[in-house]
Amino acid sequence: MAKTKTKKRGGVAAAQGVDPRSSGRIVPWLFVLPPILWICTFSLIPFFNTIRLSFTDSTLLKPGKFVGLQNYVNMFTDRRFQTAFFNSSLYVVCIVPFMVILPLMLAALVAEKTRIMNFFRTAFYTPVIMSSVVVGLLWTNILDKDGLLNGTFKALKWISTPIPFLTDRWLLLFSAMAVTIWSGLGYYMLIYLANIANIDGTLYEAASIDGCGGIRQFFHVTLPGCRVTMILVMLLSSMSAFRVFGEIYMLSGGSGGVGGADLTMTMLIKQEGTGINARTGYSGALGMVMFVVLGCIIGIEWIVQRRSED
Repeated sequence: MAKTKTKKRGGVAAAQGVDPRSSGRIVPWLFVLPPILWICTFSLIPFFNTIRLSFTDSTLLKPGKFVGLQNYVNMFTDRRFQTAFFNSSLYVVCIVPFMVILPLMLAALVAEKTRIMNFFRTAFYTPVIMSSVVVGLLWTNILDKDGLLNGTFKALKWISTPIPFLTDRWLLLFSAMAVTIWSGLGYYMLIYLANIANIDGTLYEAASIDGCGGIRQFFHVTLPGCRVTMILVMLLSSMSAFRVFGEIYMLSGGSGGVGGADLTMTMLIKQEGTGINARTGYSGALGMVMFVVLGCIIGIEWIVQRRSED
């Protein structure tokens, strides 16, 4: 019966002048074509256009002309670029260790499938689903000179003058780091929970029989079992930290700190590439430098992962 239906379909296709084999090869491409067009339109074409712009002196109001590497030469003598690159690099150095270790510890603590642990997992994950604007406004009100934190310290008579969390160059930067860690812990905790669920339970049983408590089980079973995931988290958190924007933008009110002292790479690209005085060529060069740095981070993490697997 099935053979008869197949023959009928083939006969209809042949009668219409269509090769059944060719139609079978075309149909899968019809499903793949929309995402390919989407990627080309919103990723590849803008990417190559950014490369082109980085070698021109174009602005928002004029296409500009080819200037070679002049944008890159100007960039490395620009104090704002030096500040932004330093801040973004410092962000990576300070954030990544916390993002690798703290979520793993949280995941190990809430790995048990009980109602109370379900509550804590939900509580830890809640900041992840909050928008960056809400998070920024929340922490701005907490860290303001008349905010909750300074008000509490004054009530306890720990301070006489408000701590300038949002105006001091270093306090603003480290406050933004604290917000980033707070809002990102739940996301990486979820990744670690998936890994811990795949660790063989007999390893914990054997460790328990050998007299290992919870801490020793963490170091001798959980930590080795999450080694590959730790490298993944290191990669994701490094890229996210170098591209930080929302936290500092919201805490500084969009200024990047007093005198732009807390600018990051993404904030500098935004300032240079938008507005009536936008320098799109220079902004494109900044974007390409950022692309190269992120590519280097991915390459280093890939090498580390290959060596750990060997």
